[in-house]
Amino acid sequence: MMANEDIYGPCILAPVVQTEYGKVQGRWQNATSAAYLGIPFAAPPIGALRFAAPAPPDPWDGIRLATDYGPTAQLQGFGGAESVPEPSIPGDATLNVNVFTPAPRDRRAKLPVLVWIHGGGFYAGSPASPWYNGSSFNRDGIVTVTISYRLGFDGFGWIEDAPANRGILDQIAALEWVQRNIAEFGGDPDKVTIAGQSAGGESVQTLMVCPKAKGLFRAAISESGCYGQTSRDDAERVGKKMAEECHIEPTVAGWKTLSPEDVLAAQKPHEHEIEPSLVFTVDQVFDALGKGFFGEGGLTFGPMADGEIIPDRIEHLTAKGAGSDIPLLAGSARDEFYFPIPAPPLEAYMQSLRDRGISEDSVQRFAADVHRIGDDHACGTMMTLWTYHIGLVRLAMNRRSHGAGARTWLYDFAQYHAYFNGSTHCSDIPYFFDLLHAPNAQRVLGAGASQRLADAMHGMWVDFIADGKIDAPSVEDHPFGATRFQNGASFSADAYTLEGEILRAAGFSL
Repeated sequence: MMANEDIYGPCILAPVVQTEYGKVQGRWQNATSAAYLGIPFAAPPIGALRFAAPAPPDPWDGIRLATDYGPTAQLQGFGGAESVPEPSIPGDATLNVNVFTPAPRDRRAKLPVLVWIHGGGFYAGSPASPWYNGSSFNRDGIVTVTISYRLGFDGFGWIEDAPANRGILDQIAALEWVQRNIAEFGGDPDKVTIAGQSAGGESVQTLMVCPKAKGLFRAAISESGCYGQTSRDDAERVGKKMAEECHIEPTVAGWKTLSPEDVLAAQKPHEHEIEPSLVFTVDQVFDALGKGFFGEGGLTFGPMADGEIIPDRIEHLTAKGAGSDIPLLAGSARDEFYFPIPAPPLEAYMQSLRDRGISEDSVQRFAADVHRIGDDHACGTMMTLWTYHIGLVRLAMNRRSHGAGARTWLYDFAQYHAYFNGSTHCSDIPYFFDLLHAPNAQRVLGAGASQRLADAMHGMWVDFIADGKIDAPSVEDHPFGATRFQNGASFSADAYTLEGEILRAAGFSL
C-alpha cells in the first residue's frame, strides 16, 4: 500500500469521530473533503467466521487511525491498463467502509448520503479505487461511503451448511453500519441512496427486493447492472463439483481446509459456466427470453434466489411489485461489450430482427449502433442488448406496471472515449464521480474528456441523491425514453425502443 504522501500529499488529520465500535481519525483531502478509510463494519471473515454471516467487529480502545484503505476482499484483479484501477490490499479485516465527508462530527449537517457498491463480476473489484473517491460529491454537499463485500466463492459459492448470499449479507451489514453511524460524519441516515456499477448495479437491484435491506436506503442508482440471477440449483451443482475437484466435502469444514488462495484457484475454471453463458445471435436472445432468462451472462458466483435472503428471482419479484416504492435511476453504456467476435455479418442480424417483427426504425437503430463502433462489432452490440439493455427495460416496465413509472428514470451513456472508439463498460464512472483527472482516467478517456458531460452527469446524480428525483421525463411519460449522455445531456424518447420491441415480440406485455 502506498504511503499517505503518495496518495494525498502532506497529511492533515481530520477531527476524531466516535463510531459505535470506537473512535476513528481520518485526514483532509482538501478543504471540503475528509477521508476516513478502512473502518471495520464487521469482524474479519476468518477462523470461526469464515463462510459465516457477517458478525460485529471487536470494539477498540483509543483512536484508530483511518488514513489508509483497509484490506480488500479482492486477492487478484482482472483489469488491464484500459480499466478501473482497483488495488488489492492484503489483510484479514476485509469487511470495511470508507467514508468521505465535508462535515465530520457535525450531527446537525444532516447531509444526503451516497453508498457506493463496486463492480467486478462478483469475483473481483475493490472499494479502494481512486475512481470511487467521494471528494467531488463532498464538494456538492453529499457524504459518500464505499463498502466492501466478500467476492467469488467466499461471498457467493454454495456450501451445504453455510448461509447463502454471504456477499449480499455483507452489503446489508455495511448499510446497517451506515444507519447507526453516518450521523457522526455529518450524514442523514434517512437520506441514503445506494448506487453501484456492473456487479454493483446488480447488487443495487438485488437489495431493492431483499426483505432484510428494507428501510436501509430511500433511493437507488443502478449503473450497467444485469437483471439476471444465478439459480440455487446451478449454484449447488457448481459448489458440489468444485468440492469434488478439490477432494473435500461440500461443507464449511471441508472448505476451511483450503487457503483463500486455494479457493481462488478452484473457482477460476468455474467463473463463467451458468446457462446461458453466451448469447450472440437474435435467435439465441429469443430462445433465452422464452426460457425466462433476462440478461444472464454466465457469471457463476453472484446473488442467487435462495428463498430467504433473496426470496425469488429479481424478475419475478419486481413483476410482483417488489422495490416499486423506491425511486430508481438506472441505465447502461451504449457499447458495453466492445470487441469484434467472429459472427454473422451485420445484415444477417438486421434480417433476423426483421423476421421477428421488429420495426425498420429499430432495425436501423441497431445498425447505427454497430456502424459507430465498426461493422465487425454486430455480435458485441447484440451481447450488450442482451446482457444489459433488455433487462433494464423489463425492470422499468415491471415498475411502471406497479405504479412506479413516475419514480423511475433511465439514462443512456453514449460518450466515445479514446482507448476504444465507443462507450464501453466502466467508461462512465469518472463522469458521474466527476473525477476526470483520477489516476488512469485520462488514459482511458483521453485528454479530451468532456468536463461539460461530467458536469451534467454528476449534477444529475447529485440532484437524485439529494431529492430522490431528477428534472427529466420519467418512464411513466416515456416508457422507452432516457437521458442520453453524450458531450452533455439531452432526452431521447426512443432510446430503448428496440429493446421494448424485442420484449413484445418475445411475448412480454409492456
